[in-house]
Amino acid sequence: MRSLLFVPGDSEKKLEKAIGAGADVVIVDLEDSVAPQNKTLAREIAARFITGHRHQTRSAIYVRINDLSTGLADDDLAALVPVKPDGIMLPKSNSGQDVQQLSAKLRVHEAESGVPDGALK
Repeated sequence: MRSLLFVPGDSEKKLEKAIGAGADVVIVDLEDSVAPQNKTLAREIAARFITGHRHQTRSAIYVRINDLSTGLADDDLAALVPVKPDGIMLPKSNSGQDVQQLSAKLRVHEAESGVPDGALK
């Protein structure tokens, strides 16, 4: 990956522009760029965006979820794993334990959504 383009998950206009930008990875951000009152809306917009644009770009599409300590990560995963982004990005990881915790959560959400185990990076 040479270029990563972070795009607020609650901005349809910015997401539309990002698709044609030519970045190696478009990262739909549900974390810092989304105000707390827009988190639910951002999940909905992000899911529609990934479903509708997956085959219109050569860019990989990742989702940056909210930090595990916020209590929002499971809601992010529940909303986005079913639409099969190419990967999930964990912000503010403090240790390998955080990565292991995300891995366990991701496996559960993949199983619940019928997504093959380990399909999401």
